[in-house]
Amino acid sequence: MATEAPPAAAAPAAAQDQDINPWSVQGGTDANGEIVAINYEAISKKWATSLVDDALLERFERVTGHKPHIWLRRGLFFSHRDFDRILTRYEHGDPFFLYTGRGPSTGSLHLGHTIPLQFTKWLQDVFDVPLVFMLTDDEKALFKDGLAFEDTLKYGMENARDIIALGFDQKKTFIYSDLKYVGGHFLMNAWEFSRLVPFNQVRGAFGFNESSNVGKIFFPAVQCVAGFATSYPEIWSDPPAEERSKEIAKIDCLIPMGIDQDPYFRLLRDNSHRMRYPSPKPALIHSKFLTALQGPGGKMSSSNPNSAIFMTDTPKQIKTKINKHAFSGGRETLEEHRELGGNPDIDVSYIYLTYFEEDDEKLKKIYDDYKKGEMLTGELKKLAVDLLQKNVEEFQARRALVTDEVLASYMKPRKLEWAGNPNPKPKPAPEPKKGKEGKEAKEPKEAKAKEGKLTKAEKKLAQRPKEDN
Repeated sequence: MATEAPPAAAAPAAAQDQDINPWSVQGGTDANGEIVAINYEAISKKWATSLVDDALLERFERVTGHKPHIWLRRGLFFSHRDFDRILTRYEHGDPFFLYTGRGPSTGSLHLGHTIPLQFTKWLQDVFDVPLVFMLTDDEKALFKDGLAFEDTLKYGMENARDIIALGFDQKKTFIYSDLKYVGGHFLMNAWEFSRLVPFNQVRGAFGFNESSNVGKIFFPAVQCVAGFATSYPEIWSDPPAEERSKEIAKIDCLIPMGIDQDPYFRLLRDNSHRMRYPSPKPALIHSKFLTALQGPGGKMSSSNPNSAIFMTDTPKQIKTKINKHAFSGGRETLEEHRELGGNPDIDVSYIYLTYFEEDDEKLKKIYDDYKKGEMLTGELKKLAVDLLQKNVEEFQARRALVTDEVLASYMKPRKLEWAGNPNPKPKPAPEPKKGKEGKEAKEPKEAKAKEGKLTKAEKKLAQRPKEDN
């Protein structure tokens, strides 16, 4: 009698790479199908960015006189493109401006949205420079099915109130809605930029194909040219310049952002020099994502309320979300935890403390105590709950003060006011040019002519017959 063949062993699952792009963030998976933490060094290597290192932080403090922000010191802003060039510009008093943005898909920010925005506010305070803040209400309607342009415009106005509540200086901040503001020099820049960029380049950066709507294909030009000073004639002079100018185009730009937005600005950096009035490649500084409550394989998302702490959440909601949903690095049992200790590196409550606990020594003690098993998961979660409740409650108090008049004052196109570096350092004198053998380049013939002797050109001129008057 034939025996039944044993079932074939299941093939091991193939590990998958992380997928990071401007519209979604997903950590990779291992061979068991488990989500693994986002590998930021791998992103930096893949996209050829520079990691923020101790030398850059030391230079920042030396040039600005300010200790680097805790998010810089703790590696939460971890990568950059040409941030060192911005420090040089600030050191010598050369002008530059800040640019960042927000895509309004809901009426409220969550905690993850506020991280690059709060950092931008800190940069504005340190550098004392103008900031332009783009609300991409056009992009959200183009890229998210089911959202009407009227909806995203409304969400954008609510988000603008949130942004103002973070404390940006009204005198040097211009917040604008793409649907309301884009026109004039801004739109002229967008059309010129779009003419320079072939479809293949946009497709390579964003993965567009023949099914992508034409609005998606054009939108990168809009987001890119927001990094050109010439897009904002009102903020530089009153009355605003009637035409774009070479001088304004030379003003540099620094863009703080989540690393997922980098593809837009690689496109910009590749083409900014090709404009009629060339602009410098914008400098970028990239943040990590604020981890979703479910763990370090993803980021907070507006589409999943249980993944995020919203800036409208009540203290009770915050406590419930942390206690119920925050991924823990603790052990299965109290006995195991006391014996083996927890893993703070994957514990979401601890990760949140790295953003909001100002005291470095206190944070280190929490890390060590949890890892040794001397601190329990419940105690760690309570620390996170207390800090997040305080942060959100303070924000909500400021948000209540943003009246219609205050909102209008930030969104009015106008000349901004800033001071920049109060004590700029003189630029070093340019070194003399070297010849082929490393010797100083020869001076012009006119300069090297010995006193009392004519140069060859002067001799020829002297030998010409004089014309009658």
